[in-house]
Amino acid sequence: MKIQDVIRNKGTEVVTIPPTSLVETLVALLHERNIGAVVVSTDGRHIEGIISERDVIHALATDGVGVLAKPVSELMTARVYTVSPDDGIEETAHAMTYQRIRHVPVVVSGEMHAIVSIGDVVKWRIDQLTDERNHLLGYLHA
Repeated sequence: MKIQDVIRNKGTEVVTIPPTSLVETLVALLHERNIGAVVVSTDGRHIEGIISERDVIHALATDGVGVLAKPVSELMTARVYTVSPDDGIEETAHAMTYQRIRHVPVVVSGEMHAIVSIGDVVKWRIDQLTDERNHLLGYLHA
């Protein structure tokens, strides 16, 4: 199975924020949308970085509340791990687990197409296992 299977169920919406936005704006956006990470992008198509609630917590612990007045670009991760819709779900799950990445943008022809979280991958796998179990139960009871 491929990442495109996860996207088919989840959708392609990606929440972005410009790199010049303040961290306090980011925090409000994370809260408002009930999400854990935002792709940093000036134009909404090209990835400049990614920033998560974990990045904000680490910065708060290190620098204090003054971090809320800093631009997102100062906290974001600039080297972003990405996948394509044709990449395998299992390989992506392994990479996310071992690299400790919870959100992975999906890129097509150099432009952002979607974003997949570790929760999306786990949900997809649970749904797949449930379907397999139901098919086996149906076979046994037939």
